[in-house]
Amino acid sequence: MFEQIKALIEQYPRIVIHRHKNPDGDALGSQLGLWSILKENYPDKEVYIVGDMTPRYSFIAFREMDVIEDAVYEDALAIVLDTSAKSLISDERYTLAKVTARIDHHIFVEQIASCEVTDTSFESCCGMIAALAMECSWEVSPAAAKALYTGMITDSGRFRYDSTSAQTFRLASFLMERKFDTGDIYRNLYADDLFFIQLRAKFALKINALENGVAYIYTDFEEAAGYGADSFTLSRGMVNVMSEIRGIHSWVNFTETDAGVLCEIRSNCYNINPIAVKYGGGGHQKASGATLKDREEAMALLQDLCALGED
Repeated sequence: MFEQIKALIEQYPRIVIHRHKNPDGDALGSQLGLWSILKENYPDKEVYIVGDMTPRYSFIAFREMDVIEDAVYEDALAIVLDTSAKSLISDERYTLAKVTARIDHHIFVEQIASCEVTDTSFESCCGMIAALAMECSWEVSPAAAKALYTGMITDSGRFRYDSTSAQTFRLASFLMERKFDTGDIYRNLYADDLFFIQLRAKFALKINALENGVAYIYTDFEEAAGYGADSFTLSRGMVNVMSEIRGIHSWVNFTETDAGVLCEIRSNCYNINPIAVKYGGGGHQKASGATLKDREEAMALLQDLCALGED
């Protein structure tokens, strides 16, 4: 499955690893995991990781992002991870590389690299990196295994989402043989400061439940600024406040920012990905996102979401 990717990795002495903006556990875990694996198995290669950072996953960040000049991309291989569309890539300079490659598990939106391995049967991109390591018989350090396992946990909802399969557990078992502390992962992921617990409580009070099993939260720019939290926390971090309401089958969290209205869409029974794609986003069948122009467009998306329950 990964023959072309492996051949490119072995061919190029310099590799730059990218992933999507506002990284979640899967994006950051796959990037750090692949960096560590490549450095361990190809110690003579120059391997860099670039992009923005989020403090939530600092417990797996055993190194900082690299700050590199454009010249680094000359005669280099750029690998983009966990990203379905060009507009989502953190650091658009990947196009300066001599060759580009992508490893991704999202529903296909567009081609972004000259060599692509995409497979929606994987619950996470971290799972794909673990499969790559297995297929190539590469050594995997405990730090790399921990980063990859974290991404598998977050993108599978602690192995609860529909994307979880027998393959997921085979790969998780492969990683756990590296003897890292799973307890440290869970403590960091699911133990929150009092501030965030209270923030979720405030968002719970903002829930609007509509007909056809749809719920939404809308946070305008002024309100968002008053919470004292970053946009990632207010958008993706709060969407699942609505996830376990009896009778709610689809839910969406809208957050106004300088970049537009961040939109996180989830469902426990419908394929909401076409709606995200319609508005310039993408993702998975039951978990997708987009960035919208304004509140009017957000309400149009909400109506499209409500229409899913009319069939």
